[in-house]
Amino acid sequence: MIRSFRLLAALPLLAASVFADDTFLTVEEAGPDFAVQGEYAGEVKHDDTSFPLGFQVIALGDHKFDGVAYPGGLPGAGWTGEEKFPAHGETKDGETKIVDDEHGHAILKDGKAILFSKDGKEIGTLSKVERKSPTLGEKAPAAALVLFDGTSADQFERGKIMMNDLLAADCETKEKFGDYSMHIEFRTPFKPTGRGQDRGNSGVYIQGRYECQVLDSFGLEGENNECGGIYSIAKPKVNACFPPLSWQTYDMNFTAAQYEGGKKVKNARVTIKQNGIMIHDDLELTHGTPGKNPEGDSPDVIYLQGHGNPVVFRNIWVVKK
Repeated sequence: MIRSFRLLAALPLLAASVFADDTFLTVEEAGPDFAVQGEYAGEVKHDDTSFPLGFQVIALGDHKFDGVAYPGGLPGAGWTGEEKFPAHGETKDGETKIVDDEHGHAILKDGKAILFSKDGKEIGTLSKVERKSPTLGEKAPAAALVLFDGTSADQFERGKIMMNDLLAADCETKEKFGDYSMHIEFRTPFKPTGRGQDRGNSGVYIQGRYECQVLDSFGLEGENNECGGIYSIAKPKVNACFPPLSWQTYDMNFTAAQYEGGKKVKNARVTIKQNGIMIHDDLELTHGTPGKNPEGDSPDVIYLQGHGNPVVFRNIWVVKK
């Protein structure tokens, strides 16, 4: 996003798992609220009919949570994209209860979400799931240029390795690119008390000109300024975000804008899958996005935006077209 943050000087050298107050970089240090947060899936009964349901639980800090129920299954895994039901709750006296005032409540315990109707009748149990992108860890093909494999950040200006083998945000490729396909993996921190753009903000700038947002947008609406959105141009077709501290993937196929006599005659286009789920299908990029370089008629860099948040990347490779 265009709001700027000072990059903390210690970021590239960070070895500890806790970056700042209520900012966690590893599951081991994330605490009990993180263990409750996540995705749940299963079946519920209504009027003697069973149907699949997905449920996302979002930690807000201080043992408070938001919840979103998705008839049909989780986003990108059964949900129709139509109705969904918000809920709110907290952990109190050792019990996590999340309530939807219209439909009932859920009790979360031991990796299960036990669902109750508004009149208190048990209607189903959902199990916690940990989805993984089908392209996670995908090896670079022979024709690819490997930009980062965990051993060296030499392909990037200001490239810094943190946590032994991960690339810290706020760097850009030394090489400039025209048309290309790219695979990149990213992980946002767990910042339960953060809100909006203060929840692991970064971005992948395609050709340094078009920002595909990186942010902990788990459970949110899926807007153009949230994860997967092309800032100021298009929101993702579906919010395909996994919970924070999950490794996630972008697989991008980009065609650069065309110019004649210094004038743009054809807009750039991009297709993006997040975690294997189509979020932009041959999207026309009508203009550049703020924060880095203006549109132009020559190749340009791939920029991984900073903002001072400890977002990390790995397994980055490009196939030129």
